[in-house]
Amino acid sequence: MELQFNKDELNFQKEVIGFLHSNLPEHLVKAARKTTAVFPEKDIALEWQAILEKKGWLVPSWPEEYGGTNWNPAQKYIFSLECSNAGAPSLIPMGLNMLGPVLIGYGTKEQKDFYLPRIISGEDYWCQGYSEPGSGSDLASLMCKAELKGDKYIVNGTKIWTTHAHYANKIFCLVRTDNSG
Repeated sequence: MELQFNKDELNFQKEVIGFLHSNLPEHLVKAARKTTAVFPEKDIALEWQAILEKKGWLVPSWPEEYGGTNWNPAQKYIFSLECSNAGAPSLIPMGLNMLGPVLIGYGTKEQKDFYLPRIISGEDYWCQGYSEPGSGSDLASLMCKAELKGDKYIVNGTKIWTTHAHYANKIFCLVRTDNSG
């Protein structure tokens, strides 16, 4: 088997390279190179996010109706490859790649209408609350609880190693709502 891009994919690759050459500012490339963290600083990530949003390329894995691209797997790969080759900063995945797809698959229409545009714009900056002291993200030993009080959950517990928590204005987390299991 020989894996090669077909003509359409090669044309798409040229389009991506051209876009990156014209729209990826050098200061973002330098910032991405300098960081020792997994993800860039918030201002760097949001600036790059806004550039991709303007082009319509921010959330390629989302359906078109929510701002996605309808790209096939090869196009998604090409885009990712060329962003890496160009030195683009990585995107912060918590809202874009973790929460957004879950909301698209399982959220109510109201949740989608409210949160998805705010994830895309960066107005809501999410972090994940998985790990706990002494258990990491082991679901069996999860201690953090959420108790339903009226129409809200009251969360009681501790989370640690929460990437970008110091920037976030929202968190999605693993919690116990029932202790019987």
